[in-house]
Amino acid sequence: MAWFFIHELSRHLGGSDTKIVTLTQKHIRGRLAEALMLMLDNYGYEADGQTLNIFMAREDLANLSNMTTSNAIRTLSAFVQEKIIIVDGRRIKIVDEQALRNISKFG
Repeated sequence: MAWFFIHELSRHLGGSDTKIVTLTQKHIRGRLAEALMLMLDNYGYEADGQTLNIFMAREDLANLSNMTTSNAIRTLSAFVQEKIIIVDGRRIKIVDEQALRNISKFG
């Protein structure tokens, strides 16, 4: 039983370490893409298969990505111009999930 708890604690510690690296060392684009992928993995899509099943204010998304609200808005706009996402108010539709995952991983 002790081995199980040690294993679980080490797994959670590894996940925390990854989050810290993401929030402190990735570029702005990578952090925002990571936050969008986190929202997708936790909440999924709506019935249309592209729209995130969560509504989030720009300020909350910026806080989740460890950036200012203005940087989050500019980066979202860049993703829209690159046709990776579509933003309609608080709704975010992911058009190119693979591109977003690549930005999250490498950016």
